[in-house]
Amino acid sequence: MAERNSSEIEKIKSTNKALIVTLIVAAFFLGSLTNKVATLEKNVAPSVAVGDVKQPTQNNPVPTVASKKPSPVTGLDHIRGNVNAKITLIVYSDFECPFCKSFNPTVQELLNTYGDKIRVAFRHYPLPFHANAQKEAEAAECIANLGGNDAFWKYVDTIFTRTTSNGTGFALNQLGPLAAELGVDQQQFQSCLDSGKYEKLVKDSITAGQAAGVSGTPSTFIVDSKGNSQFVVGAQPVDAFKADIDKILSGK
Repeated sequence: MAERNSSEIEKIKSTNKALIVTLIVAAFFLGSLTNKVATLEKNVAPSVAVGDVKQPTQNNPVPTVASKKPSPVTGLDHIRGNVNAKITLIVYSDFECPFCKSFNPTVQELLNTYGDKIRVAFRHYPLPFHANAQKEAEAAECIANLGGNDAFWKYVDTIFTRTTSNGTGFALNQLGPLAAELGVDQQQFQSCLDSGKYEKLVKDSITAGQAAGVSGTPSTFIVDSKGNSQFVVGAQPVDAFKADIDKILSGK
């Protein structure tokens, strides 16, 4: 009886050893797979947009691409630069988008570089996963209505400077004080914002952008005087725009 028990114990020990070896091998392959996945993720450009529009990186640039034409610039658009410029950059943007925040200085640099030859038209495209972006866009329109075009652009620059982005980077309860800081009557501003007066205008901007092929932010159309356009996806550097702008200016 004792011998039989000893034999059974040896079998159990042998089985346990085999199970331990199997678990070790499985853990090794699982760790290897995890490392491979992590490596792949590091090599993929981050995505911040509906439709998985990827932002460019040094090793993965996003070129300009053909697209549907954006709707023409109208009196509803906010223009920065020479209103009669032959080249228009129509920028679809989101005040809580980190890439839009980093792209805003690029737009300013292009305006400084090309002077009266270009103008910028800002259009709203708040992304649904950025909780404050819609109201921040509406706030921009309220400020434009109460303070004019200069106040609108001061708001744009200030929001992008101060927000930490990613949805709630600028608190909505600070929009009123910001309006006052920019010279707009805070009570009138708050009344405008709370009324939802510009909710439809912002949503219409999103719809128009989608119709033109926009699926994320920032998205920029480089439009010549004939209405021909190139679509630039993501927060690309100045040089990515110069080639197209210079080509239009040269008449080639």
